[in-house]
Amino acid sequence: MCAGLPAELTYADAVPPLSATDAELIAAAVDHVLAAEGAAAEVVSVHVADDALLHTLNRTYRGVDRPTDVLSFLLTDQGAAAAAGPLGDVVISRERVRAQAEHFGHSERREFCYLAVHGTLHLLGYDDADAAGEAVMAAKAEAVLAALGVGR
Repeated sequence: MCAGLPAELTYADAVPPLSATDAELIAAAVDHVLAAEGAAAEVVSVHVADDALLHTLNRTYRGVDRPTDVLSFLLTDQGAAAAAGPLGDVVISRERVRAQAEHFGHSERREFCYLAVHGTLHLLGYDDADAAGEAVMAAKAEAVLAALGVGR
C-alpha cells in the first residue's frame, strides 16, 4: 500500500468536510479492502458530494434519472490487476449517507465507511446486480467494518 493515505478525500462545493477522524477511518477502510483483495492499486479517490451531483452522474453514466448513494469510476479496465497507482474514483452522496444512516439506525461514520468499501469493491470488479452478488459484497463490507471496529 502507499506510504500516505490510500484514499484521497475531496468535497464538492457546499458540502462540509468530514472530521479528520472520519476521513482517516474511511482511508483505513479503503486500505483494508485493497489489502484483503490483493490489489496492487494504491489509491482510491473518494469524493463527497450532494444528491444533485450524484443525480447528474447517475443519469449521465448509468441512464438512471435519480440520485444514488455511491458511484464508482474505474480508471483502468484491469481492476484489481492494475499496476500500483490510482485505481479509480468513488463518489458518495452526503445526503444519502444521512438518510440511510437514519433509516438503518447507525452512525453516519459507519454509512460513509460502508459506502466507501462498497464503491471500492465495485472498482475491484464486484457487482451487486443480483442477490448473490449483493450478498457477497455486503459480507465483504461487513467484514471490513468489523475488522475496523465500526459497528452498528
